[in-house]
Amino acid sequence: MSSEFPSSAVPEVVCVGESMGLVTALGAPLAETETAALGLAGAEGNVAVGLVSAGHRAAWASRLGDDPIGVRISTELSRRGVDLWVTTDADAPTGVMLKDPGIESSSVYYYRRGSAASLMAPGFLDAAQLAGVRIVHTTGITPALSSSCRAMVDQLSVDARAAGALVSFDVNDRRALWTMQDAAQTLARLADAADIAFVGRDEAERIWGTVTPREIRAHLPNCALLVVKDGDVGATAFHGDVEPVFVPAPKVDVVEPVGAGDAFAAGFLAATLEDADLAARLTAGHAAAARVLTTHGDLPPLI
Repeated sequence: MSSEFPSSAVPEVVCVGESMGLVTALGAPLAETETAALGLAGAEGNVAVGLVSAGHRAAWASRLGDDPIGVRISTELSRRGVDLWVTTDADAPTGVMLKDPGIESSSVYYYRRGSAASLMAPGFLDAAQLAGVRIVHTTGITPALSSSCRAMVDQLSVDARAAGALVSFDVNDRRALWTMQDAAQTLARLADAADIAFVGRDEAERIWGTVTPREIRAHLPNCALLVVKDGDVGATAFHGDVEPVFVPAPKVDVVEPVGAGDAFAAGFLAATLEDADLAARLTAGHAAAARVLTTHGDLPPLI
């Protein structure tokens, strides 16, 4: 097992979670196609890439298998300017995801059980390593991977605050990974305790039965800054007791929706680092999401 952990330069944001190899069917569904594209997927890695493209220093922290897919992921994230805080595991593989793309939604199939990232546990990062970091970001995917990952996310929040960083959490429910009961309880607890939380209006209705942004806010009353995304309608930010701020989404010719939520979070967090007001942060999130909506990949092409 080998590690590549922080250099002397401190990133503004550390994103913690799994990235996988991504196989995307081309020209026909997976069951029929003879061609496919090989890339990478992973919410936290996507956010790190988005932050770097917005001009900020970001690190991605995770575990990878000692295999070609792991090398491909680390190489691509490095090529895009992301700092790697990575442990390589010789005994557990890098996860893989297969995708059938669609305009309204994409079908995905995970092969990540027992992956190197699923073995993350408390102590993977600690407060000393996070010194000087401004934001620590993770998602609801990570605690769904394993009990040790769930415990790691809990400890990560404690260590982030001890280091003086804000805790950012994207609900990002993945139905295939855990039961509805586990998801509803754990995601509500983590989102409500976050300094910044992102949630889709549709996923909140699915897991909590909350229909409107205000109902979601009532369900998560303690989150310091709650952002409710409602697809092509727009996004609403709730901050303290002030009147919520709503910014409509721009009109976009959608190629594929996967990755747009991660891009939104990256744009919003980048504007947060720049001390923008709430309306400007929401606008930045929409703009970043729009760029990803016009491509088949989770990440925009390098310019």
